[in-house]
Amino acid sequence: MEPVTFTYITNPFCKKVAFSWDRRYRGMGRQGPKYSDMPADDSHVMKKNLLGLSLALSILFTFVINAGGEEAKPGTATEAKAEVRPEAKPPRSLDEIKNLLGMSIYLQGGYTFNFRSPDSGTNEERIFDQKANTLLIDLVQVQFLKDPAVGGLGYKLKGSFGETAKYIHSAGLGSPDDPYDLTEAYVDYIAPLGKGLRLQMGKFATYLGFEVIEAKNNFNYSRSYLFNFSTPNTHTGFMAGYKFSQALTTNLYWVNGWDQTTGTNRWRTFGASFILTPLEPVQLTFNFIYGPEQSASSSNNRFLFDWIGAFSATKNLKFVANVDYGHEDKVPPNNGQDSEWYAVTLYAKYNFTEFFSACIRAEYFDDRDGVRTGIVQQLKEITITNEFKIMKDLLVRPEYRHDWSDQNAFDSAHNTRDTKSQDTIALGVMYTW
Repeated sequence: MEPVTFTYITNPFCKKVAFSWDRRYRGMGRQGPKYSDMPADDSHVMKKNLLGLSLALSILFTFVINAGGEEAKPGTATEAKAEVRPEAKPPRSLDEIKNLLGMSIYLQGGYTFNFRSPDSGTNEERIFDQKANTLLIDLVQVQFLKDPAVGGLGYKLKGSFGETAKYIHSAGLGSPDDPYDLTEAYVDYIAPLGKGLRLQMGKFATYLGFEVIEAKNNFNYSRSYLFNFSTPNTHTGFMAGYKFSQALTTNLYWVNGWDQTTGTNRWRTFGASFILTPLEPVQLTFNFIYGPEQSASSSNNRFLFDWIGAFSATKNLKFVANVDYGHEDKVPPNNGQDSEWYAVTLYAKYNFTEFFSACIRAEYFDDRDGVRTGIVQQLKEITITNEFKIMKDLLVRPEYRHDWSDQNAFDSAHNTRDTKSQDTIALGVMYTW
């Protein structure tokens, strides 16, 4: 089947959302329109070198920050002479070095079986688990983290490798086929103002949506349509946050846009997050983001409202709802008309024991103008996931998922996009060191 190519490319650096319907890029809807060209091939080696250099510098920076120790306290000369401080010992064990660096390593892999065994080898309308009937090393992450104290600096550096890394590149950093990504790189400072004003600068994971890139921090192994098509992966810019009370935390954002390391137009994107905890078992999060995401225009804005409600009914039973509404001005794939999309995702998780839990996820995604998935359709899915905690840091998740649409959005055994449903079972394994 020959690829059908649109002139509208949402983010050429990230396979997750491109509207070029080549089989490699199809069904990638998180970032939205970018209208920029692919990077030149001769920049590929430079980006590899930059990624390696940034990792090396971060390790050096970590040693410098942690080796500084505490400042000497003021006192008399006699007190200073009398004070005997223990000699600092260099870290000797692997755990001591890991703790000094704030280092952790995360491994994620799995197998997803499609009952139709499509010749295309694709689980349609999926992103991280879009490859059917094959074993995958989904994700390997190396992270360095230091949480700041009040008046102090902190940082986070996270590098991602593997299949997932190909789908989370931001514009201006990485090429679509690169199996590695500089996912987060920022500095943190808590200013001693009131209860502590948190300032953050750099590249960081999005605050939008309930689900995240790492499966271990989600209820399910596969990702929802809302995660795949409604929200970005990362932002690059500034964040200022303040916790007014136990019941209210506010974060404000000024960023380049959706999955953009470098801005693609003359204006920036603004965002806000309000986290409310009116009662102990209830948390309500109201997220907003607004700004131009089209590289050909600085006036065609995209707006997203993202609401997350979490309720802990008992110690072991938790319910979560995630609702999105998106709107964008004058989108080219919609003949220059305004476009909208809606998503509702519901979760229920129960911990039967310390080592076993189960979750069910049900979802509805309305791509009424076809700008997020490439098809005007209403998508639905239901996912049942069991989780076994084999060891403290080892999780195993078997999962069954049923997807269906009001259009032919899925592949049969020998044809593409000719059936309205698909069923898969998966086994995911996640380990953190």
